[in-house]
Amino acid sequence: MNKFYRYFRVAVALIIGTLSVLAFTGLFYPVKIFDMQFTALAQRLLVDFSTIAILLFVALILVTFLFGRIYCSTLCPFGLYQEFLMLFFRHKNRTQQNKPHKYLIAAIVFGALIGGTACLVRYIDPYTLFASTASGAWFGIGVAVLIAVLVWFKGRMFCTNICPVGAVLGLISKHAVNKIYMNDNLCVSCGLCASKCPTGSIDFKNKSINNETCIKCFKCLDGCNRNSIRYGIKPIRETPFSPSRRNLLISGAVVAAFALAVKGGIDLGKTIAAKIKKVILPAGAGNAEDFANHCLNCNLCVQNCPMKILKKANENYPAVHIDYSDGFCDYDCNKCSQVCPSGAIKRLTLTEKQKTKIGLAIIDENKCVKCGLCVMKCPRQIIDQKRGEFPQIKADECIGCGACQNACPVKAITILPIDEQKTV
Repeated sequence: MNKFYRYFRVAVALIIGTLSVLAFTGLFYPVKIFDMQFTALAQRLLVDFSTIAILLFVALILVTFLFGRIYCSTLCPFGLYQEFLMLFFRHKNRTQQNKPHKYLIAAIVFGALIGGTACLVRYIDPYTLFASTASGAWFGIGVAVLIAVLVWFKGRMFCTNICPVGAVLGLISKHAVNKIYMNDNLCVSCGLCASKCPTGSIDFKNKSINNETCIKCFKCLDGCNRNSIRYGIKPIRETPFSPSRRNLLISGAVVAAFALAVKGGIDLGKTIAAKIKKVILPAGAGNAEDFANHCLNCNLCVQNCPMKILKKANENYPAVHIDYSDGFCDYDCNKCSQVCPSGAIKRLTLTEKQKTKIGLAIIDENKCVKCGLCVMKCPRQIIDQKRGEFPQIKADECIGCGACQNACPVKAITILPIDEQKTV
Protein backbone atom coordinates (compact mmCIF):
# COMPACT_ATOMS: atom_id res chain seq x y z
CA MET A 1 0.00 0.00 0.00
CA ASN A 2 2.91 2.33 0.76
CA LYS A 3 4.17 2.05 -2.82
CA PHE A 4 0.68 2.68 -4.16
CA TYR A 5 0.50 6.03 -2.30
CA ARG A 6 3.80 7.14 -3.72
CA TYR A 7 3.27 5.92 -7.28
CA PHE A 8 -0.22 7.40 -7.43
CA ARG A 9 1.06 10.72 -6.16
CA VAL A 10 3.92 10.71 -8.67
CA ALA A 11 1.56 9.84 -11.53
CA VAL A 12 -0.79 12.71 -10.72
CA ALA A 13 2.15 15.09 -10.26
CA LEU A 14 3.56 14.14 -13.66
CA ILE A 15 0.21 14.82 -15.31
CA ILE A 16 -0.16 18.19 -13.58
CA GLY A 17 3.43 19.14 -14.34
CA THR A 18 3.08 18.23 -18.01
CA LEU A 19 -0.19 20.13 -18.37
CA SER A 20 1.37 23.13 -16.64
CA VAL A 21 4.25 23.26 -19.09
CA LEU A 22 1.91 22.81 -22.07
CA ALA A 23 -0.44 25.51 -20.76
CA PHE A 24 2.32 28.11 -20.44
CA THR A 25 3.68 27.32 -23.86
CA GLY A 26 0.23 27.91 -25.28
CA LEU A 27 0.12 24.44 -26.81
CA PHE A 28 -2.60 22.68 -24.84
CA TYR A 29 -5.04 23.89 -22.22
CA PRO A 30 -8.37 22.07 -22.38
CA VAL A 31 -8.42 21.26 -18.66
CA LYS A 32 -8.47 24.24 -16.31
CA ILE A 33 -5.95 22.81 -13.83
CA PHE A 34 -5.11 26.26 -12.53
CA ASP A 35 -8.66 26.73 -11.30
CA MET A 36 -7.53 24.61 -8.33
CA GLN A 37 -4.56 26.80 -7.45
CA PHE A 38 -5.17 28.12 -3.95
CA THR A 39 -4.44 31.83 -4.39
CA ALA A 40 -6.02 32.10 -7.83
CA LEU A 41 -9.12 30.41 -6.45
CA ALA A 42 -9.17 32.71 -3.41
CA GLN A 43 -8.93 35.74 -5.69
CA ARG A 44 -11.71 34.36 -7.86
CA LEU A 45 -13.90 34.09 -4.78
CA LEU A 46 -13.23 37.73 -3.94
CA VAL A 47 -13.74 39.00 -7.50
CA ASP A 48 -16.41 36.65 -8.80
CA PHE A 49 -18.28 34.92 -5.96
CA SER A 50 -19.58 32.08 -8.12
CA THR A 51 -20.98 28.73 -7.05
CA ILE A 52 -18.24 26.83 -8.86
CA ALA A 53 -15.54 28.87 -7.13
CA ILE A 54 -17.09 28.19 -3.73
CA LEU A 55 -17.34 24.45 -4.40
CA LEU A 56 -13.76 24.23 -5.64
CA PHE A 57 -12.40 26.16 -2.65
CA VAL A 58 -14.35 24.02 -0.18
CA ALA A 59 -13.16 20.88 -2.00
CA LEU A 60 -9.53 22.01 -1.72
CA ILE A 61 -9.87 22.66 2.01
CA LEU A 62 -11.71 19.38 2.53
CA VAL A 63 -9.09 17.35 0.65
CA THR A 64 -6.38 18.94 2.81
CA PHE A 65 -8.31 18.17 5.98
CA LEU A 66 -8.80 14.55 4.95
CA PHE A 67 -5.42 13.74 3.44
CA GLY A 68 -2.96 16.47 4.45
CA ARG A 69 -0.90 18.79 2.25
CA ILE A 70 -1.07 16.71 -0.92
CA TYR A 71 -1.77 19.97 -2.78
CA CYS A 72 1.87 20.97 -2.27
CA SER A 73 3.30 17.75 -3.68
CA THR A 74 0.73 17.12 -6.39
CA LEU A 75 -1.14 20.22 -7.61
CA CYS A 76 1.26 23.12 -7.00
CA PRO A 77 3.43 23.65 -10.12
CA PHE A 78 6.05 25.60 -8.14
CA GLY A 79 6.29 22.70 -5.72
CA LEU A 80 6.76 20.34 -8.65
CA TYR A 81 9.52 22.61 -9.97
CA GLN A 82 11.35 22.23 -6.66
CA GLU A 83 10.86 18.48 -6.71
CA PHE A 84 12.32 18.40 -10.19
CA LEU A 85 15.38 20.26 -8.93
CA MET A 86 15.81 17.76 -6.11
CA LEU A 87 16.30 14.99 -8.66
CA PHE A 88 19.65 16.59 -9.45
CA PHE A 89 20.63 18.21 -6.15
CA ARG A 90 22.19 16.00 -3.53
CA HIS A 91 22.09 17.37 -0.01
CA LYS A 92 21.66 16.05 3.47
CA ASN A 93 18.09 16.45 4.62
CA ARG A 94 17.97 17.82 8.13
CA THR A 95 15.05 18.41 10.42
CA GLN A 96 13.68 21.92 9.87
CA GLN A 97 12.17 24.00 12.62
CA ASN A 98 8.69 25.38 12.17
CA LYS A 99 9.30 29.14 11.92
CA PRO A 100 6.47 31.43 13.12
CA HIS A 101 7.32 34.19 10.64
CA LYS A 102 5.53 32.27 7.87
CA TYR A 103 2.21 32.93 9.58
CA LEU A 104 2.93 36.66 9.55
CA ILE A 105 3.82 36.47 5.85
CA ALA A 106 0.57 34.66 5.09
CA ALA A 107 -1.45 37.12 7.19
CA ILE A 108 0.04 40.13 5.41
CA VAL A 109 -0.23 38.68 1.89
CA PHE A 110 -3.79 37.37 2.17
CA GLY A 111 -4.86 40.35 4.26
CA ALA A 112 -3.80 42.69 1.46
CA LEU A 113 -5.56 40.44 -1.07
CA ILE A 114 -8.80 40.65 0.90
CA GLY A 115 -8.23 44.39 1.21
CA GLY A 116 -8.42 44.64 -2.56
CA THR A 117 -4.96 44.35 -4.09
CA ALA A 118 -2.90 41.45 -5.40
CA CYS A 119 0.34 43.45 -5.58
CA LEU A 120 1.92 41.53 -2.67
CA VAL A 121 0.70 38.14 -3.84
CA ARG A 122 2.55 38.57 -7.13
CA TYR A 123 5.91 38.47 -5.36
CA ILE A 124 5.50 35.35 -3.21
CA ASP A 125 2.53 33.19 -4.20
CA PRO A 126 3.81 29.83 -5.57
CA TYR A 127 1.44 29.66 -8.54
CA THR A 128 2.21 33.23 -9.58
CA LEU A 129 5.95 32.67 -9.20
CA PHE A 130 5.79 29.55 -11.35
CA ALA A 131 3.69 31.37 -13.93
CA SER A 132 6.09 34.30 -13.98
CA THR A 133 8.99 31.90 -14.52
CA ALA A 134 7.24 29.79 -17.16
CA SER A 135 6.17 32.85 -19.14
CA GLY A 136 9.76 34.12 -19.30
CA ALA A 137 9.32 37.21 -17.10
CA TRP A 138 12.67 38.44 -15.73
CA PHE A 139 11.37 38.57 -12.18
CA GLY A 140 10.21 34.98 -12.35
CA ILE A 141 13.50 33.79 -13.80
CA GLY A 142 15.39 35.55 -11.02
CA VAL A 143 13.19 33.95 -8.36
CA ALA A 144 13.61 30.53 -9.99
CA VAL A 145 17.38 30.86 -9.67
CA LEU A 146 17.10 31.89 -6.01
CA ILE A 147 14.80 28.96 -5.29
CA ALA A 148 17.26 26.60 -6.97
CA VAL A 149 19.97 27.82 -4.60
CA LEU A 150 17.62 27.41 -1.63
CA VAL A 151 16.72 23.88 -2.70
CA TRP A 152 20.42 23.05 -3.02
CA PHE A 153 21.12 23.99 0.59
CA LYS A 154 17.78 23.63 2.39
CA GLY A 155 15.53 21.37 0.33
CA ARG A 156 11.95 22.59 0.16
CA MET A 157 12.35 25.26 2.79
CA PHE A 158 10.25 27.64 0.70
CA CYS A 159 7.30 25.27 1.12
CA THR A 160 7.78 24.79 4.86
CA ASN A 161 8.69 28.25 6.13
CA ILE A 162 8.09 30.91 3.47
CA CYS A 163 5.13 30.05 1.25
CA PRO A 164 1.89 31.73 2.44
CA VAL A 165 -0.24 29.00 0.86
CA GLY A 166 1.82 26.36 2.63
CA ALA A 167 1.33 28.16 5.95
CA VAL A 168 -2.46 28.11 5.60
CA LEU A 169 -2.71 24.55 4.33
CA GLY A 170 -0.18 23.45 6.93
CA LEU A 171 -2.43 24.56 9.77
CA ILE A 172 -5.24 22.47 8.28
CA SER A 173 -2.93 19.53 7.60
CA LYS A 174 -1.74 19.58 11.19
CA HIS A 175 -5.21 18.39 12.19
CA ALA A 176 -5.84 16.23 9.12
CA VAL A 177 -7.65 12.92 9.44
CA ASN A 178 -4.89 10.96 7.70
CA LYS A 179 -1.32 11.63 8.72
CA ILE A 180 2.19 10.29 8.40
CA TYR A 181 3.19 8.74 11.73
CA MET A 182 5.69 6.37 13.27
CA ASN A 183 5.12 3.05 14.97
CA ASP A 184 7.33 3.53 18.02
CA ASN A 185 7.58 -0.20 18.64
CA LEU A 186 9.11 -0.87 15.22
CA CYS A 187 11.23 2.26 14.76
CA VAL A 188 14.94 1.91 15.59
CA SER A 189 15.80 5.58 14.90
CA CYS A 190 18.06 4.73 11.97
CA GLY A 191 17.23 7.96 10.14
CA LEU A 192 16.53 6.45 6.71
CA CYS A 193 13.09 8.04 6.59
CA ALA A 194 14.50 11.46 7.47
CA SER A 195 17.08 11.18 4.70
CA LYS A 196 14.24 10.82 2.20
CA CYS A 197 12.15 13.75 3.49
CA PRO A 198 12.50 16.88 1.28
CA THR A 199 10.92 19.16 3.89
CA GLY A 200 12.85 18.05 6.97
CA SER A 201 9.59 17.14 8.71
CA ILE A 202 10.88 13.96 10.38
CA ASP A 203 12.66 14.00 13.73
CA PHE A 204 13.80 10.37 13.84
CA LYS A 205 15.62 10.79 17.16
CA ASN A 206 12.39 11.70 18.94
CA LYS A 207 10.30 9.52 16.62
CA SER A 208 7.99 12.35 15.62
CA ILE A 209 6.71 13.78 12.33
CA ASN A 210 5.56 17.34 11.77
CA ASN A 211 2.42 16.90 9.68
CA GLU A 212 2.09 20.65 9.37
CA THR A 213 5.18 20.92 7.17
CA CYS A 214 4.89 17.41 5.67
CA ILE A 215 3.76 17.70 2.04
CA LYS A 216 2.71 14.04 1.71
CA CYS A 217 5.20 13.09 -0.98
CA PHE A 218 5.28 9.60 0.62
CA LYS A 219 9.00 9.16 -0.03
CA CYS A 220 9.58 8.24 3.60
CA LEU A 221 7.23 5.25 3.32
CA ASP A 222 9.67 3.48 1.02
CA GLY A 223 12.66 4.59 3.05
CA CYS A 224 11.84 2.53 6.12
CA ASN A 225 13.09 -1.07 6.09
CA ARG A 226 11.02 -1.99 9.13
CA ASN A 227 7.71 -0.57 7.88
CA SER A 228 7.48 1.69 10.91
CA ILE A 229 6.35 4.72 8.87
CA ARG A 230 2.62 4.65 8.22
CA TYR A 231 0.05 6.83 6.50
CA GLY A 232 -3.51 6.85 7.75
CA ILE A 233 -5.48 7.52 10.92
CA LYS A 234 -3.09 7.53 13.82
CA PRO A 235 -4.27 4.93 16.36
CA ILE A 236 -2.72 6.65 19.37
CA ARG A 237 -4.26 9.78 20.80
CA GLU A 238 -2.08 12.81 20.53
CA THR A 239 -1.28 15.13 23.40
CA PRO A 240 -4.23 17.49 24.00
CA PHE A 241 -3.77 20.98 22.68
CA SER A 242 -2.35 23.26 25.34
CA PRO A 243 -1.42 26.68 24.00
CA SER A 244 1.79 28.14 25.40
CA ARG A 245 2.34 31.79 26.05
CA ARG A 246 4.60 31.92 22.99
CA ASN A 247 1.89 30.46 20.76
CA LEU A 248 -0.67 32.90 22.10
CA LEU A 249 1.67 35.81 21.38
CA ILE A 250 2.29 34.53 17.85
CA SER A 251 -1.45 34.11 17.27
CA GLY A 252 -2.11 37.63 18.49
CA ALA A 253 0.60 39.04 16.25
CA VAL A 254 -0.78 37.17 13.24
CA VAL A 255 -4.31 38.44 13.85
CA ALA A 256 -3.03 42.00 14.27
CA ALA A 257 -0.91 41.73 11.12
CA PHE A 258 -3.88 40.38 9.18
CA ALA A 259 -6.12 43.25 10.29
CA LEU A 260 -3.48 45.84 9.43
CA ALA A 261 -2.85 44.15 6.08
CA VAL A 262 -6.53 44.32 5.17
CA LYS A 263 -6.57 48.03 5.94
CA GLY A 264 -3.23 48.48 4.17
CA GLY A 265 -4.53 46.54 1.16
CA ILE A 266 -7.49 48.90 0.88
CA ASP A 267 -5.24 51.97 1.03
CA LEU A 268 -2.64 50.47 -1.29
CA GLY A 269 -5.32 49.50 -3.79
CA LYS A 270 -6.58 53.07 -3.86
CA THR A 271 -3.03 54.40 -4.29
CA ILE A 272 -2.37 52.07 -7.21
CA ALA A 273 -5.71 52.95 -8.80
CA ALA A 274 -4.97 56.67 -8.54
CA LYS A 275 -1.70 56.30 -10.45
CA ILE A 276 -2.99 54.07 -13.23
CA LYS A 277 -2.77 55.24 -16.81
CA LYS A 278 -5.63 54.31 -19.09
CA VAL A 279 -4.94 51.22 -21.17
CA ILE A 280 -6.93 48.83 -23.30
CA LEU A 281 -7.77 45.62 -21.45
CA PRO A 282 -9.13 42.22 -22.51
CA ALA A 283 -12.90 41.86 -22.51
CA GLY A 284 -14.11 41.02 -19.03
CA ALA A 285 -11.43 43.02 -17.18
CA GLY A 286 -13.80 45.84 -16.21
CA ASN A 287 -11.64 48.91 -15.76
CA ALA A 288 -7.95 49.72 -15.53
CA GLU A 289 -7.98 50.61 -11.83
CA ASP A 290 -9.65 47.42 -10.57
CA PHE A 291 -7.80 45.17 -12.98
CA ALA A 292 -4.43 46.54 -11.86
CA ASN A 293 -5.27 45.36 -8.34
CA HIS A 294 -6.92 42.04 -9.25
CA CYS A 295 -4.67 40.58 -11.94
CA LEU A 296 -2.15 38.09 -10.52
CA ASN A 297 0.19 38.59 -13.49
CA CYS A 298 0.35 34.84 -14.04
CA ASN A 299 0.53 35.63 -17.79
CA LEU A 300 -1.50 32.56 -18.70
CA CYS A 301 -3.68 34.71 -20.95
CA VAL A 302 -0.57 36.23 -22.53
CA GLN A 303 0.87 32.83 -23.37
CA ASN A 304 -2.42 31.54 -24.78
CA CYS A 305 -3.48 34.60 -26.80
CA PRO A 306 -3.55 33.44 -30.44
CA MET A 307 -3.17 37.00 -31.75
CA LYS A 308 -0.28 37.82 -29.36
CA ILE A 309 -1.69 41.23 -28.50
CA LEU A 310 -1.76 40.66 -24.74
CA LYS A 311 1.39 41.98 -23.08
CA LYS A 312 2.96 41.48 -19.68
CA ALA A 313 3.09 44.14 -16.99
CA ASN A 314 5.58 46.94 -17.61
CA GLU A 315 6.61 50.31 -16.21
CA ASN A 316 3.49 51.94 -17.64
CA TYR A 317 0.91 49.47 -16.36
CA PRO A 318 1.39 46.90 -13.55
CA ALA A 319 -0.78 44.14 -15.07
CA VAL A 320 -1.58 42.38 -18.34
CA HIS A 321 -2.89 44.70 -21.06
CA ILE A 322 -3.52 44.94 -24.80
CA ASP A 323 -1.09 46.38 -27.34
CA TYR A 324 -2.43 46.75 -30.87
CA SER A 325 0.96 47.62 -32.41
CA ASP A 326 1.29 44.30 -34.21
CA GLY A 327 -2.22 42.89 -34.31
CA PHE A 328 -5.83 43.09 -33.21
CA CYS A 329 -8.32 41.19 -31.03
CA ASP A 330 -9.90 38.33 -32.97
CA TYR A 331 -13.65 38.87 -32.96
CA ASP A 332 -14.25 35.11 -32.74
CA CYS A 333 -11.88 34.45 -29.83
CA ASN A 334 -12.47 34.59 -26.07
CA LYS A 335 -9.44 32.54 -25.02
CA CYS A 336 -8.17 34.96 -22.36
CA SER A 337 -11.55 34.95 -20.66
CA GLN A 338 -11.56 31.17 -20.52
CA VAL A 339 -8.04 30.59 -19.21
CA CYS A 340 -7.91 33.23 -16.47
CA PRO A 341 -8.07 31.27 -13.17
CA SER A 342 -8.42 34.21 -10.78
CA GLY A 343 -11.54 35.91 -12.11
CA ALA A 344 -9.60 39.09 -12.89
CA ILE A 345 -10.87 38.57 -16.44
CA LYS A 346 -14.52 37.66 -16.12
CA ARG A 347 -15.51 34.49 -17.95
CA LEU A 348 -17.55 35.56 -20.94
CA THR A 349 -19.21 33.50 -23.61
CA LEU A 350 -18.12 34.30 -27.15
CA THR A 351 -21.40 36.15 -27.73
CA GLU A 352 -20.87 38.24 -24.58
CA LYS A 353 -17.29 38.98 -25.54
CA GLN A 354 -18.36 40.13 -29.02
CA LYS A 355 -20.63 42.71 -27.40
CA THR A 356 -18.14 43.98 -24.80
CA LYS A 357 -16.73 47.42 -25.52
CA ILE A 358 -13.03 47.57 -24.59
CA GLY A 359 -12.04 50.67 -26.59
CA LEU A 360 -13.16 53.15 -29.19
CA ALA A 361 -11.82 53.59 -32.73
CA ILE A 362 -11.33 57.10 -34.11
CA ILE A 363 -10.26 58.18 -37.61
CA ASP A 364 -7.78 60.97 -38.30
CA GLU A 365 -9.11 62.54 -41.48
CA ASN A 366 -5.79 64.32 -42.01
CA LYS A 367 -4.19 60.91 -42.63
CA CYS A 368 -7.08 58.93 -44.10
CA VAL A 369 -6.84 58.19 -47.82
CA LYS A 370 -10.44 56.91 -48.07
CA CYS A 371 -9.34 53.46 -49.22
CA GLY A 372 -12.22 51.73 -47.43
CA LEU A 373 -10.17 48.83 -46.03
CA CYS A 374 -11.46 49.57 -42.53
CA VAL A 375 -15.03 49.19 -43.79
CA MET A 376 -14.28 45.74 -45.18
CA LYS A 377 -12.33 44.52 -42.14
CA CYS A 378 -14.75 45.62 -39.39
CA PRO A 379 -16.25 42.38 -37.96
CA ARG A 380 -19.32 44.23 -36.66
CA GLN A 381 -19.86 46.14 -39.91
CA ILE A 382 -20.40 49.41 -38.12
CA ILE A 383 -18.16 51.56 -40.36
CA ASP A 384 -19.96 53.32 -43.21
CA GLN A 385 -18.45 55.17 -46.15
CA LYS A 386 -20.13 57.07 -48.91
CA ARG A 387 -18.38 57.39 -52.25
CA GLY A 388 -15.58 59.95 -52.08
CA GLU A 389 -16.09 60.67 -48.38
CA PHE A 390 -14.29 59.68 -45.19
CA PRO A 391 -15.39 56.52 -43.35
CA GLN A 392 -17.72 57.08 -40.39
CA ILE A 393 -17.59 54.86 -37.27
CA LYS A 394 -20.73 54.27 -35.22
CA ALA A 395 -19.20 55.02 -31.83
CA ASP A 396 -22.02 53.49 -29.81
CA GLU A 397 -21.56 50.12 -31.56
CA CYS A 398 -17.75 49.99 -31.84
CA ILE A 399 -16.14 47.56 -29.37
CA GLY A 400 -12.53 48.62 -30.04
CA CYS A 401 -11.25 45.28 -31.34
CA GLY A 402 -8.56 46.99 -33.42
CA ALA A 403 -9.32 45.20 -36.70
CA CYS A 404 -9.77 48.51 -38.51
CA GLN A 405 -6.58 49.96 -37.07
CA ASN A 406 -4.64 46.89 -38.12
CA ALA A 407 -6.05 47.09 -41.67
CA CYS A 408 -5.39 50.80 -42.20
CA PRO A 409 -2.32 51.21 -44.47
CA VAL A 410 -1.62 54.81 -43.42
CA LYS A 411 -2.15 54.47 -39.66
CA ALA A 412 -5.09 56.86 -39.70
CA ILE A 413 -7.09 54.88 -37.12
CA THR A 414 -6.37 54.78 -33.40
CA ILE A 415 -8.07 52.72 -30.68
CA LEU A 416 -8.59 54.77 -27.54
CA PRO A 417 -9.01 53.23 -24.07
CA ILE A 418 -12.28 53.76 -22.21
CA ASP A 419 -12.96 54.29 -18.53
CA GLU A 420 -15.21 51.26 -18.06
CA GLN A 421 -15.97 48.29 -20.25
CA LYS A 422 -19.65 47.92 -21.12
CA THR A 423 -21.98 45.88 -23.29
CA VAL A 424 -23.02 47.48 -26.59
